[in-house]
Amino acid sequence: MSSMQETQAKAEAKTEELSQCAKDSATEAKDRTADAAHSATDSVQHGKDQSAGFLQQTGEQMKSMTQGAVDTVKSTLGVGDKK
Repeated sequence: MSSMQETQAKAEAKTEELSQCAKDSATEAKDRTADAAHSATDSVQHGKDQSAGFLQQTGEQMKSMTQGAVDTVKSTLGVGDKK
């Protein structure tokens, strides 16, 4: 094998090595991006679940407060008393 052929073979081997390294890096970056997207989706869903629970609890509290206010007004006006 001539010196020129050896140099060309080494260059091709190095090119293949660098190409594989780039492919591996791209695959790793893609996997990390997918993991980050999945984590973000889970976080958003958790936030939605917490918001829904908070809104339901607030609604129940408002309902209870309103009923208490209605009962107080009825009591003050003497409405609804069975005498």
